[in-house]
Amino acid sequence: MKNLLTSFFLILTTLAFAQKDFQGYVVYESKTSVSDFKMGGNREITPEMQKMIDERMKKLSEKTFDLYFDLNASIYKEQEKLETPGTQGGGSMRMMASFAGGGGTFYKNVKTKNYVVDKEIFGKEFLVKDSLPKYDWKITGESKKIGNYTCFKATAKVKPSQSDFRNMRRKKQEETTDEKKNDRPTNFMDQMEMPTEIEVVAWYTPDIPVSQGPEMYYGLPGLILEVAADKTIILASKVVLNAKDKKEIKAPTNGKEINQNDFDETVTKKMQEMRDMYQNGRGNQMRIPR
Repeated sequence: MKNLLTSFFLILTTLAFAQKDFQGYVVYESKTSVSDFKMGGNREITPEMQKMIDERMKKLSEKTFDLYFDLNASIYKEQEKLETPGTQGGGSMRMMASFAGGGGTFYKNVKTKNYVVDKEIFGKEFLVKDSLPKYDWKITGESKKIGNYTCFKATAKVKPSQSDFRNMRRKKQEETTDEKKNDRPTNFMDQMEMPTEIEVVAWYTPDIPVSQGPEMYYGLPGLILEVAADKTIILASKVVLNAKDKKEIKAPTNGKEINQNDFDETVTKKMQEMRDMYQNGRGNQMRIPR
């Protein structure tokens, strides 16, 4: 009886994915550890200020996303949430939010191997267009249940985007004399660095045989329902197949066109300008030339 039910389910699944208008919908919950963003060592930060910063960073690190996908393409977008009083923060908080994995619509096409994402930074809109990275996935054979789906584990080594702040970490500092300790940087961003490589662990389900997943992730023989990438975990909380209400899956079009490398260089350059202005006491007066 169990084998009969399994065979019946597989037949229904195959028929569903054979439809030309097939579409699926997934809700993902994303959370990033913010332990490296403690601003200790800065003598201008009081315990009260640090607590407020921690609370705001925690809110920025917890996001909910929608993924709509068909057999070839998908769009991934953060759910909009109403701001509560006291959580908006200053310019630095908004700046961090724009690089915390949210904002804009992320479109990827696994057939043509390209992606498009609209990003707004420092008041200017960009349209990042580039080729999808090629992941060298290693399937381990480990399995677990995520909701009603049996998932299998795969790992890959990935070079992180230089404009994705979620991967930043504190620089390692050796113990030095008191005299040299006083020479250490007090600017928060000067204490951070970007790793050259991170490990990504993905859990995919062959029960949904599409090569899709959240953010940039794809390339496995089934929908990716969970991703652990360095300090960020993305987990599916809801899966709907062939809902009556269809979503138009198309790439965003607004913004200045730019490739990923040039976008990363623009962000790096403007971040350096922000640090220089901060150190010179000019705050967030930075603009991006149009």
